[in-house]
Amino acid sequence: MHMKRLAAAAGAALLTTLAVPADAHAAAIACGGAVSTQNIGAQGCISAERFKDGKIWWRDIKAHAVITNSRAHASYVDYEAFMNVQGSSSWTKLGNGRTVVQRRSTTGPVEIGSATRICGPVNAKITIRVHVRPAGGAWSNWSSAATSQCQT
Repeated sequence: MHMKRLAAAAGAALLTTLAVPADAHAAAIACGGAVSTQNIGAQGCISAERFKDGKIWWRDIKAHAVITNSRAHASYVDYEAFMNVQGSSSWTKLGNGRTVVQRRSTTGPVEIGSATRICGPVNAKITIRVHVRPAGGAWSNWSSAATSQCQT
């Protein structure tokens, strides 16, 4: 029981530190709810950093995943992320990949993919969704996170 509390406290501390930028130019990472499948858990996360190129403002949007393996052995985990702009009915694939997550540990945030978008006249809400699966297993449900595209 003590180990579960220690692991929960360590996980909470890790996620708290993820939300604090390391310097003035770093983007904060915001994570959504957790999902799991076959003892592999994940949180979909989003980061966005605004920059100016000439007279035009742009936003780098990145999808990440924090992946937890509660199995008694290391596992290969597949992951993929999609992005949606508010008002659109379609989801654009940002990326996918595979990583090894050691037994009873958490890894991440793992960057899955990114997109660069121009800042429009309105702050378009960007939503990412991430799901994972152990190699050869079933996909988890979606974990989503969102940000307003050009909000400072």
